[in-house]
Amino acid sequence: MGDLQIFIAALFVSAAGLNAIANWLDVPYPIPLVLGGLVLALVPGIPDIELDPDLVLLVFLPPLLYSTAFFADLRSFRADARVISLSAVGLVLATAGVVAVIAHELIGLPWAMSFALGAIVSPTDPAAATAIMRRVGAPRRMVNVLEGESLFNDATALVAYKVAVAAAVGAGVSAAHTGLEFFGDAAGGIAIGLVVAWAIAEVRKRVSDVNTELTISLFSAYGAFVPADQLGVSGVLAVVTCGVYLGFRAPEIASPESRMQGYAMWSILTFLLNATLFILIGLQLPVIVDGLGGRPTGDVISQTAVICAAVIAVRFIWIFSTTYIIRAIDRRPSQVARRADWRLRVLSGWSGMRGAVSLAAALALPIHTDAGAPLPGRELIQFITFSLILVTVVGEGLSLPFLIRRLGLVEDAAEEENEELRARLMIARAALDRVEELEAEEWTRDGTIERVRRLYEYRQRRFKVRAGKIEDEDGIEEGSLLYQRLMHEIYAAQRQALVGLRNDLEISSEVMRRVERELDLEESRLEV
Repeated sequence: MGDLQIFIAALFVSAAGLNAIANWLDVPYPIPLVLGGLVLALVPGIPDIELDPDLVLLVFLPPLLYSTAFFADLRSFRADARVISLSAVGLVLATAGVVAVIAHELIGLPWAMSFALGAIVSPTDPAAATAIMRRVGAPRRMVNVLEGESLFNDATALVAYKVAVAAAVGAGVSAAHTGLEFFGDAAGGIAIGLVVAWAIAEVRKRVSDVNTELTISLFSAYGAFVPADQLGVSGVLAVVTCGVYLGFRAPEIASPESRMQGYAMWSILTFLLNATLFILIGLQLPVIVDGLGGRPTGDVISQTAVICAAVIAVRFIWIFSTTYIIRAIDRRPSQVARRADWRLRVLSGWSGMRGAVSLAAALALPIHTDAGAPLPGRELIQFITFSLILVTVVGEGLSLPFLIRRLGLVEDAAEEENEELRARLMIARAALDRVEELEAEEWTRDGTIERVRRLYEYRQRRFKVRAGKIEDEDGIEEGSLLYQRLMHEIYAAQRQALVGLRNDLEISSEVMRRVERELDLEESRLEV
C-alpha cells in the first residue's frame, strides 16, 4: 500500500512538473507527459505499471468524451457533418482494412488478428488531437473537425475491434451479423444517451444547490456509459449524445454559479485525466517490451515502421481522394464556399494522433482463444500500438507548429472576435429593450432605470466602435482601457485592506474569502 501511495503522489507531482516544462518549452503538454512517462519507466525502483484497459474505458474515457461533447461547437459539427462522418466511419474502416492486409501479408498474422490490429490503430484520440491542435494555434475549423472526428470514430473502431476479436478467439461471425451489430450498437448507444440526458436535464431543472448540480454533472458521463455498456451497445455514442444534449440545454438547466464553477471543475478534471493517461502510456513500455519475448529486434522495428507509415499514409490518401470525389459530385454554391485548400488537407493528414483508446484496446486483447491456445501476435500488436502512439503524439505533435507556420496557416482570430462582438451588441440591445419595457413598471425607479440605460448605451457604443460601425470620436475605447486600469488598482487596494483585516484578526478567514470572492467576480467582469 505504501508503494502505491508513493506512486500516485509521484504521478500527480510529475503531471504538474511536466506540464510546467511544456509551458516553458511552449509545446503541447501531451508530448512531455508521454516522454516523462517513458523516462520514469526507466528509473530504477519504479514498479512495472500494467495499465488496466477497463480502467481506461470505464474511468478515464467517459468523462473525457463527455467534456469534449458538452463544450463542442454544434454549429461547426453541423456545417462539417459530412467530413466528420466520412472520417469517423469511412477512414476508420479504410485504415483497419489496409493495416489488416499489411499485417497478414508482411507480419503473417491471421486475418482476424490482422483486422483486430487495424481496428486498434484506426481511431484518433480525442484528448491528444484537440489538446495539441488548440495549443499550436491551428485554424478553428480544423480543430472542430478533428474534435468531431475523434469523438465519433471510437465507436466505429470499437465495434470493428469487438467483431475481429470474437473471430480471433473462435466465435463465428458473418458480414450480415457485423453490419447489424454496428448499426444496432450505434442506435442503441444514441437512444440510451438521449434517455439519460433527458432524465438528467429534468432533474437538474429542479435542483438549486450548486454542489448537487456539479455532482450530477460530474457523473453524467458514467450515467450514460455504464447502462449502454451493460446492454452491449455503444457506450461511446451514449456518452457523446448525452454530452451534446446537456451542453445544448445547459443555459436553461444550470444556474449561473454552477456554470462558472462547472467550467473550472471540468477544466482541471480533464487536464488531470489526460495528464495521468499520457504518463501511464509512457510507463507501459517496459511491460510491453518484456512481452515481445524472443522476436528478432530488427523484424519488430521494421514491421512497426511499416504499420506506422501505412496508418499515416492512409489518412493522407483518404483526405485528398474523398475531397476530390465530393467536389466532383457536389457543386452547390454553399459547399463551394466552404471548400478548404490543399494546405488544410495537409495539416489534417498530419494530425491523426492516437492515444489511450488504442492502447486500452490493445491491452484488452484476450490471452488465449476459446480453444485454450495463445492468441497469436498479441504482444507484437501491443508494441506496434504503443509505437504508433509515440510516433503520432510526439513526432507529429512536435512538428505541427513548424508545419502550420510553413504552410502559412494561422488561427483566424478576427472571425471569432467578430462573432463575439455581434453577440455582445445583440445582448446590449436586448438589455436596452428590456429596460424600456420595465420603465413602465410600478416597482422600478426613474434614477435606477436611467443609470442602467446609460450603462448599456455606453457598452453598445463601445462595441460598435470595436466593430467599426461608428467612429471613436469621444475616445471611448481609450477611456474604457483607462477605466479598467483604474479599477484594477482599486481592486488591488481593497484586497490589501481585506488581507490586513484578516492578519490583524479583526475578521475571520471565512469572511475574508467570501468578500474576496465577490471582488474576484467583480474584477472578472471588467471587459478586455
